[in-house]
Amino acid sequence: MTLVQLKHFISLAQTGSFAKSASAVHLTQPALSRSIRALEDELGQRLFDRVGRVSELTPFGRQALERARELALAAEDLRASGRRAQSGLEGVLRIGMGSGPGAMLMTPLLLKMARERPRLKLEIARANTELLVQALRARSLDALVVDARSLRPAPDLNAQFFHEMSGAFMVRPGHPLSKRRGGVSFEDVSQYPIAATPLADEVARILVDRYGPGAHPEQCVTLRCDEIPSLVDVARHSDAVVLAIRAAAPDLVELAMNPALSATARFGLVTLQRRTPPPALDMVSALMAERLIDGPRGNRRHVRR
Repeated sequence: MTLVQLKHFISLAQTGSFAKSASAVHLTQPALSRSIRALEDELGQRLFDRVGRVSELTPFGRQALERARELALAAEDLRASGRRAQSGLEGVLRIGMGSGPGAMLMTPLLLKMARERPRLKLEIARANTELLVQALRARSLDALVVDARSLRPAPDLNAQFFHEMSGAFMVRPGHPLSKRRGGVSFEDVSQYPIAATPLADEVARILVDRYGPGAHPEQCVTLRCDEIPSLVDVARHSDAVVLAIRAAAPDLVELAMNPALSATARFGLVTLQRRTPPPALDMVSALMAERLIDGPRGNRRHVRR
């Protein structure tokens, strides 16, 4: 049984004429007759009684017609849903975000979808890169936005759309370190609680190179969690120093470290190789290009050397 056969059945039921139905469905009369006969053979029941040139539904045919119309409408609805999903207007988009991208993208992405694609189901998962990659490989996520430096290269992963953002040590306005004249040393910073997300190995290497073994995150970070907004909020209401991407906390004061930190995060969009991405993913990459940028340096607040 095929959808085409059901459409032939519905057409003949409407017209009662093989000639008219054959013309409507663009078939010859013998071809339409074979289609109806094959459907009757499969169902094991006659659908029509031939009364002269008129074909009338049998009692079973009347019952079958109602089901056939339901199936045809369901198929058309499925086809329409496919077209909407192809355009990214419907369907499901499941995105995993690391701490930095989550701080910059999660709320704007939710808002954009609510405004522009209200029929699209968006699911955002937050975790560290290793757990997100596991979920991507398990097909429970469609794509990830993570710091590429925390991503272990693998042949099944496709990373693209890289965006570099500067990292910084930051404090609340009025913090004792914000009043220092000249550069701030890491020894000065280490006198206060240091808050950070789990940091990539490369960032740890940069910290040790710049400031010595005591600057390794395992040694110096006293407040650690995966959520940058929570860490930033702690820094706003205490003397804690937060180490994060600068753009995640424009209201905090960036410490001018001596020597300079000069560390960046490199955010990328990660998908599985040979897997068709959902059409709505284009909105994520566009939002990354719009949001994952450092603000103008003139808008930053620094402790100047």
